Formats: sequence, structure tokens, C-alpha cells
Amino acid sequence: MVSSSDTAPSAPGTDPQTGTVPPADPTLNPEPHPWHRYVALGDSFTEGIGDPDPGSTGGNRGWADRVAEELSRGQHDFAYANLAVRGRLLQQIVDQQVQPALELHPDLVSISAGGNDLLRPGGDPDLLAGRLDSVVATLAASGATVVLFTGPDVRETVLGSIRSKTAIYNENLRTVAARHEAVIADMWALRQLTDPQMWSSDRLHFSPLGHHTIAAMVLDTLAVRHTLEPLQPKERTVRTWREARAEDLVWAREYFVPWVLRRLRHRSSGDGVLAKRPEPAPIFGPGMPPGSSA
Repeated sequence: MVSSSDTAPSAPGTDPQTGTVPPADPTLNPEPHPWHRYVALGDSFTEGIGDPDPGSTGGNRGWADRVAEELSRGQHDFAYANLAVRGRLLQQIVDQQVQPALELHPDLVSISAGGNDLLRPGGDPDLLAGRLDSVVATLAASGATVVLFTGPDVRETVLGSIRSKTAIYNENLRTVAARHEAVIADMWALRQLTDPQMWSSDRLHFSPLGHHTIAAMVLDTLAVRHTLEPLQPKERTVRTWREARAEDLVWAREYFVPWVLRRLRHRSSGDGVLAKRPEPAPIFGPGMPPGSSA
């Protein structure tokens, strides 16, 4: 009979009580992934509007910055560029961002485009998907992994009028992704986004909580281990009818009316705005090596 003193020693990292290996802490020993240069294309969603952060380049953080932070952990040669600009339509993204992105030689590209087009009268989800198809083909031909986004389910938001067009566009995007072996980051399936706290005060963009939730979904879709813990919205306070109407009036005055006026004047929130990260660079600043918190 073998005594306890003759038992073979446990493997390094094994819990002596359970005999199992506890999960590794990704902040200390992140698993490698194949990407070293990430470029994000798109509009306000990818720029990070709704997630203000004075410490982030351009004053907004957003899901793409959060994804880049996680991808950079443990990879000292990782670089990130974000060419997205608020208010851009699909054709503007094609004309202004695609070729500059290719010239940066990324091995990972994300593109979210078409949402602003769907908001406009005559925005055709079939025609938009047809335009995007050729763009994805070009990006995929460069050898980069391409990430596409479905639109969220906007049924319970002020964008509810475009829900059916969004659903049609999403199905077209799935076909485009399958044709070019792109990756789909499925916001429609992310049911957490139906909670009002996932949206910013303008009701058009995601809040910091929404951007955090989307970033975690993107990383999960890419099968990248990360440090983003699921966050739950705070318990919602019950509002009286009068309080709800007062909030609606404030929202209309501060956000909706200016949005309508820009449309009437053929102006965009992105007029005069430049890409916040036009060149690939480390996401962490000096003195903040990968593995630190941004």
C-alpha cells in the first residue's frame, strides 16, 4: 500500500485540496491570439460616442478601445487605429476609411456601417448590404480577419421605427459574412441591450455600460479570453408619468430637435471631426504596459 508520503507530487498550479488546476488569471497570463494590428472602421458607434472618457484619445472610449485594450494584454507589439467618425454614412465610410485602413496593413478589421443610412428616408437595407458586400470582399482579400456587426433590436428605443429595416439588413449581413468568411458580432442577439441603461442620455448611442457589454461580446465572438466581467444594470427607479414626460421634453430639446435641424440643413454631427486614432499605435500609454488598466 502506498503511503501519503510516497504519493507523487502535484503538477505545478494544482490545488492541493481539490487536485484540480484553477482557471488562469487572464490579467497575469493572457492566452495568445493571432492579431497584432487592429483597425476599426465606422461611425459614432465605433468612435465611442456615449462613452465619454477624458483619459481616452478623442475624449471617448467606446467598445473598440475596450477590445483593443484586451487584445494588447501580453502582446507588446500590438497596435490599434480607429478611423471611425460620427455621422458617417456607408458610402462616406467606404470613400474615406477603407483605403486608408488597407494602407495600415491590419490583420484584424472591424466595420460597422449603414445604421445612419437606415435612419434616413429611403434607406434600403438590400442596397446597403450590396454596397457593403464589395467592401468586405476587399478587406477580406487583404488577408485580415473581418468583423461585421448586426444592428441591435431597437424595438424598445426611439429608433423603433427602423426595427424591420434593421432585421432585413442583419440577414443580408449574415449572407455577406458567410460569403467572405467574415465574423459576425451579433448585437441583435445581445438581449442585454434592450435595457434602457445600456443607452446613453441621447437615446441614440450606447452608454458606457452598453459599450462594455458589446466589447465583451466581440471578444467572446473572437474566442479571446479577457478581463471584462459581465456588468448588470442598476435596479431601475419607478418614475411617475409626470417625471417621464419631463425627461422626454428635456431629451427632445437637447437631442432630438438639434438632430432634426442638422438633417434639414444637410449637416452632420461629424462635420469637421477627424478620426481619433488615424495611425496604429499601442493602446496603453507610456508607463502603462499591457496588463494595466486603461
